[in-house]
Amino acid sequence: MSGTDAWGFATHDADDTTRHRPSSSENEGATRRTAPHPAPRSPHAEEPARHDPDTPQRTARAALTRILEPGDETAGRWLREMGPVALWQALSSPDADPPKGAGRDKLAGLRLRAERTDPAADIAAVTALGGRFLCPGEDEWPGQLDDLGDSRPIGLWVRGRANLRLWALRSVSIVGARACTEYGAHLAATMGAGLADRGWTVVSGAAYGVDGAAHRGAMAADGPTIAVLASGVDYAYPRGHTELIGRIAEQGILLAELPPGDHPTRSRFVQRNRVIAALTRGTVVVEAELRSGSLVTARRATALGRYTMGIPGPVTSALSAGVHQLLRGEAVVVTDADDVVELVGSIGDLAPERRGPTLSRDLLDPVAARVLEALPARGGTDTAHLARESGTPRDLAQSKLFELQSLGFVQRCGDRWELARRAEHTAGSRRGGT
Repeated sequence: MSGTDAWGFATHDADDTTRHRPSSSENEGATRRTAPHPAPRSPHAEEPARHDPDTPQRTARAALTRILEPGDETAGRWLREMGPVALWQALSSPDADPPKGAGRDKLAGLRLRAERTDPAADIAAVTALGGRFLCPGEDEWPGQLDDLGDSRPIGLWVRGRANLRLWALRSVSIVGARACTEYGAHLAATMGAGLADRGWTVVSGAAYGVDGAAHRGAMAADGPTIAVLASGVDYAYPRGHTELIGRIAEQGILLAELPPGDHPTRSRFVQRNRVIAALTRGTVVVEAELRSGSLVTARRATALGRYTMGIPGPVTSALSAGVHQLLRGEAVVVTDADDVVELVGSIGDLAPERRGPTLSRDLLDPVAARVLEALPARGGTDTAHLARESGTPRDLAQSKLFELQSLGFVQRCGDRWELARRAEHTAGSRRGGT
């Protein structure tokens, strides 16, 4: 049986869920393009653009999202050459001339799909959920998706009150393994929260593991997040993330190429990742095996001119092997949100300088530091020996020793000088150490 739950998602029999089990490439996405305009500081306040009443072009595009598979470049070429209305007519009418170069079997399959197409019902269904259907060229359409060429989405089904184009202008995708470690989940959540704190939108695929952690981190910081789905926006997958996807629909944006009710498949997860790659300025890979779909997403992002970033893990971890492979080539090492923003942000968005703690001995002048260095780690020595070892005149060495004594570095025992006990541990590591 089918229906809807409290979040507005379609519910299906158990057979429906098991029939569409995704591969290990379910969760990833990424990118590196500089957005043409800065996004507002408070994207939550943005309202979606108003849409013109349904036109034949919009209706045809909505119909084609149910007929054609996402990322089909041949169909994208037909769409570019014929236009949406003519292409829909060619696929929905057996008497119409087929698109140029369409094979007999492919055309027959597409016309079977066209028989069950009802774009008005699909648009009404998404409208009832508070959503909308976007077409290329509309005010809310993210122009960076046009970089996909003939594999550009035919249209986008959207749930969420925010303006998709404005949120996507300052966005970063975080992707990685579904079966991530606690280390990976912690880093993804921390990275998501850190980017959200800095006014950046976190984009991911709502899958288990790294995806879910990144979305939760962004929402925990009351920041914007976008989930790109491999199904309709009314179909929560994975089922264990129904509540999370429902929260994203309320607080962020759900985005899909497929019309309401459509299910995920292996190929749709792969094609979903190209949208994540094109939509954002950069992709961060947290944990990924050597055959992870996250690597496909990251490399697609690189091909599109976006930044590809990776967070290293233990060299003995198979879940980090794919990230390390990326880091040997096209990816850049990042460790936190500051590193990411320095890469994808505007001029002046620099990460803070990183340095170790300043020790009290670091503040000594060069002569005093040289005299202190001449003292043995254990036992004491006289002033003449210290002057000779440090290459310092005796009177100056004596003066510096009294200065070091007042600062607590050394102590005097008769005519001999030795390291003070409280400074002994620090000084004792100076020889042969760092």
